[in-house]
Amino acid sequence: MGKQHRYRAAARRLKVQPVPLRQLLLAATISVGIAAATDAAPSAVSLRPASFAAHEAQCAGKEGWSDPAPPVRIFGNVFDVGTCGITVLLVVGDRGAVLIDGATAEAAPMIASNIERLGLRLSDIKLLLSSHEHADHAGGLRDLKRRTGARMLALAAARPSLESGVMAANDPQRDGEQPAFWGVRVDRLVRDGEVVRLGSLRLTAHATAGHAPGGTSWSWQSCEDRACHDLVFADSLSAVSVDGYRFSDHAERVAALKGSFATVAGLRCDLVITPHPSASDLYARLAGRAALVNPRACADLAANSAARLDERLQKERTAGRKL
Repeated sequence: MGKQHRYRAAARRLKVQPVPLRQLLLAATISVGIAAATDAAPSAVSLRPASFAAHEAQCAGKEGWSDPAPPVRIFGNVFDVGTCGITVLLVVGDRGAVLIDGATAEAAPMIASNIERLGLRLSDIKLLLSSHEHADHAGGLRDLKRRTGARMLALAAARPSLESGVMAANDPQRDGEQPAFWGVRVDRLVRDGEVVRLGSLRLTAHATAGHAPGGTSWSWQSCEDRACHDLVFADSLSAVSVDGYRFSDHAERVAALKGSFATVAGLRCDLVITPHPSASDLYARLAGRAALVNPRACADLAANSAARLDERLQKERTAGRKL
């Protein structure tokens, strides 16, 4: 007996009017299509960022790590949903979005609000990444992971501090053994040079230690209409430390920073973004006061960072001779 006959016989036994099988299959197909459309994340072009003029007005005279800022588009499918003083990147793809960094714990609810303000659901965030394991960039990740249900990915060198909130023993900014922020569970480790995939998105991890042991820069390509650019979210390359720390006494930290300078300088990069927007003059570029795109963007950032490290080392040597 064929499927159609078995279906009609069952309908007669149940004393119900049989519906043509073709009609049932069509209805099921439509239902699946509606469910898929409902579950799909909105496209980047349909999102509703604030104008950068609105961002400037709200952040005028403010650059605090937790000062609220509206979400703005940087380029194509890349948005800044962070604060007036900290970049939090949202990269939107066809299977959801990637969030890089979480600013401070205090800022996490505002970041979540910015994501929704754009027109996304928090559940559209599928992956969390980080630049480095300090409170001003990783402090909000635990709360954002709870709100979004996203998986947290990180380099092995970043994992201990990300999960504990305690800076590593060899971190130049370590100040005691107390947690600096609430730790976030790392769901999967990534390797230096690994490509993280989410639908059409392809983001490559680059180990760039020195500012912090688990420092990670991320590179990918984004397009807007017919224009495509090589973007790099370059981790902090600055030689910052607690009082009394001398980089000149820690050759391995200096070597790590110099290695990271070389890594960033060698990346394919014409649009650079940094965890602290001022480090890459991001706001002036978004306002049109400087070029947003620069073929030497990463090379220039690395060269400037190297020059500042040399200045720091020279000051330490000079101070040492005066003792």
